[in-house]
Amino acid sequence: MTFHYKINVPLATQDILRVYNGSGIKRPTHDVPRIEKMFAQANLIASAWEEDKLIGIARALTDHSYCCYLSDLAVDLEYQHRGVGHQLIQTVRNQLSDQVSLILLSAPDAMAYYPKLGFTVISNAFAIPRKH
Repeated sequence: MTFHYKINVPLATQDILRVYNGSGIKRPTHDVPRIEKMFAQANLIASAWEEDKLIGIARALTDHSYCCYLSDLAVDLEYQHRGVGHQLIQTVRNQLSDQVSLILLSAPDAMAYYPKLGFTVISNAFAIPRKH
C-alpha cells in the first residue's frame, strides 16, 4: 500500500482524535476545544494518508529560520512499523532549511526510536511542566 503525505491541509477534528487515540500518544482528546486550538496555533502540520483516511500526524511550531519544535508525532497503531513516522519527520524536515534545528521531547517509551531517525540525545534541555 502506498501512503501519501501533505503539508498544512485542514484536518477534521474527529480524524485527529481517532489518530491520537489509536496511536498510543497521550493527548487531552477528551478536551476537543483544546485539541482544536493546538492545531489552529501550530504552523507546520504534516499528515499521512492511506487514500482518504488520516493515519498519522506530525504537528510542529517553527520560525523557519532557527528552530522547529516537533510537538506531536502520532501514527495509528495499525500503520506503525511501516515507515510512516519516519516519512512524517522527513516531510517536516523538507519544509525547513539546513539552518533550522528540529527539536522534540520524547515519550519515555519512544526514546530508542528517535536516534534511528538521526536525532541526537541532548542533556541541556529544561521544561516547566503543564499543570494539566
